[in-house]
Amino acid sequence: MKNNLYTAEAQATGGRSGQVRSSDCVIDMAMSTPEGLGGKKGATNPEQLFAAGYASCFQQALMVISQREGEKLDPASTVQCSVTLFKDGEAYGLSAVLDVDLKGVDPGKAADIVHKAHQICPYSVGTRGNMEVELRLNGQPAPVGN
Repeated sequence: MKNNLYTAEAQATGGRSGQVRSSDCVIDMAMSTPEGLGGKKGATNPEQLFAAGYASCFQQALMVISQREGEKLDPASTVQCSVTLFKDGEAYGLSAVLDVDLKGVDPGKAADIVHKAHQICPYSVGTRGNMEVELRLNGQPAPVGN
């Protein structure tokens, strides 16, 4: 049974060259096309916001799984999320790479924790089957456990 825990609200005006604001005004930012695609400096873009949200959410999923597995996640552990915007014919799409550094965790167990986190992370669940997401451990593909 679905149990709604939280609903975030934000409003955008002006598209990629506009403004985004959350309903509580914590986020109130200028938006721009990425600088490398002709956009202006000093403004964020949807891909950066998505990468930040996914990295944060995946880190939380790693913390949950680590605790379930009896592992203590080192506070210095990190998740680097890269989000790529691409064009495929007339459509645009996104792909992501999650590069995880679980400091102090056995590499064999780390891969298992990463894959289990990918099963419960809301961003991973929401993108599954809709966009390519690559899992890495310290820059290398995260092997699927036995």
